[in-house]
Amino acid sequence: MDRIRVLFVCTHNSARSVMAETFLNSLGSGRFHAESAGLEPRETNPLVVRAMKEEGYDLSGRQGNSIFEYFKEGRLYDYVVYVCASEDEDRCPVFPGVRRSLHWPFPDPSKLQGTEEEKLSQIRRIRDQIRSKVETWIHEITCVFKGGLQ
Repeated sequence: MDRIRVLFVCTHNSARSVMAETFLNSLGSGRFHAESAGLEPRETNPLVVRAMKEEGYDLSGRQGNSIFEYFKEGRLYDYVVYVCASEDEDRCPVFPGVRRSLHWPFPDPSKLQGTEEEKLSQIRRIRDQIRSKVETWIHEITCVFKGGLQ
């Protein structure tokens, strides 16, 4: 069976979508091909880079991807997963022509308040929530296919 193609989308492609992409590609055992993009792509949030490095993932120097460029290139996905926070849903970009879309709202790390350590602590919580959601979804998708994905 072909790998399931997934696009994770958020406004800046600098935190939530990047973490989700990284976890799915790593934990999906080659059964998924994940990418991520945003409406206003930016460099990955430095605190997200630190939090992911703690888990063994090096995101340093990673630049955001444009959802518009992916669309213009004609990229096709089995799933588009919007990870924008509920309060930002109206700004969450839409990727047209997908088979299935999902909405997994997570807090926006760029809007966190507090000291650097307080923000890092909150990002760790978001990171762990995203990882848990990805793990649960992998299990759910795998169960849909008799005998798992090949």
